[in-house]
Amino acid sequence: MRWKESTLLLLISPDSVEEALECAKAAEHLDIVDVKKPDEGSLGANYPWVIREIRGAVPADKPVSATVGDVPYKPGTVAQAALGAAVSGATYIKVGLYGCTTPDQAIEVMSGVVRAVKDYRPDAFVVASGYADAHRIGCVNPLALPDIARRSGSDAAMLDTAVKDGSRLFDHVPPAACAEFVRLAHEAGLLAALAGSVKAEDLATLTRIGTDIVGVRGAVCEGGDRNSGRIQPRLVAAFRAEMDRHAQEHATTVAAL
Repeated sequence: MRWKESTLLLLISPDSVEEALECAKAAEHLDIVDVKKPDEGSLGANYPWVIREIRGAVPADKPVSATVGDVPYKPGTVAQAALGAAVSGATYIKVGLYGCTTPDQAIEVMSGVVRAVKDYRPDAFVVASGYADAHRIGCVNPLALPDIARRSGSDAAMLDTAVKDGSRLFDHVPPAACAEFVRLAHEAGLLAALAGSVKAEDLATLTRIGTDIVGVRGAVCEGGDRNSGRIQPRLVAAFRAEMDRHAQEHATTVAAL
């Protein structure tokens, strides 16, 4: 399963069926509906029945992804959780490698996830997710993620932020380092996904460095609050409009070179 080249895809993360219905109203403006539970962490896992209900609430042509959680170094436990997300209807499985302190640990966890998920559904899309602020929690280095994803058989490498304290992706991994992350992912034949309190003003940089998927929540919530704010269709549409504008400007610049 591979997405179209040279297209920045928008992943939106509702935390409930009600918010998923709001996403459905803005379905033409987004590409992936991502199920998570923010009060359980950056990549907090939601309940299987919520995944099923959200899968039923959004258009059939929109992939549903599900986070498995900010997981510990417990490969068997994580593999079972990932399979549960797939059985519940997610075709896009994200694993936050929170408790992995070495690349070998992360590869072991992700290899188990890939086998569990793809034995059940070969076309499922597995994402190895790390953290831009890894230095604050002691997990694997962000730039190690593309190699971890490649060696485990995953389909994409992703960066998010672990600590939701207002700091952002570029506060911890500057644009030049994010560009290197994207380059390493592409060299490995993977997609590169970036998230972490991403705002509209970050889109020019994310487009320029070749990001494949941008994940947002707070940017499309009322008041910009990922926890107490609710996703608003008009904000999803506005964010997509900014994405499209930057894509057009970048294409024009590249064509002129």
